[in-house]
Amino acid sequence: MKAAEILITTTEKIPGKEYEIIGEVFGLSTQSKNMISDMGAGLKSIVGGEIRAYTRMSHTARDKALERLRQEASDLNADAVVMMRFDSGSMANDMQSVVAYGTAVRFI
Repeated sequence: MKAAEILITTTEKIPGKEYEIIGEVFGLSTQSKNMISDMGAGLKSIVGGEIRAYTRMSHTARDKALERLRQEASDLNADAVVMMRFDSGSMANDMQSVVAYGTAVRFI
């Protein structure tokens, strides 16, 4: 199955589907801001409000982690990933790491 076709769900069961468990799959992405965005974020922290550079960085990391999760599931010939979760953390002051993980399954 193509990676883009892999069903990803946060639930344990997929209604109307029976499946066998293949194993755990992960997708990881670490993103960093550029120096100009970092300076803008520093200025924004003085007045408060959303720091859009960080928001965009987090969205990019999440999307890339999902893409990699789908690819790993596809490499295992999975049809879906159940119980998908995200975890994230910061490294240094300017990097965001996001991991998407779940259980790869094959429909029977």
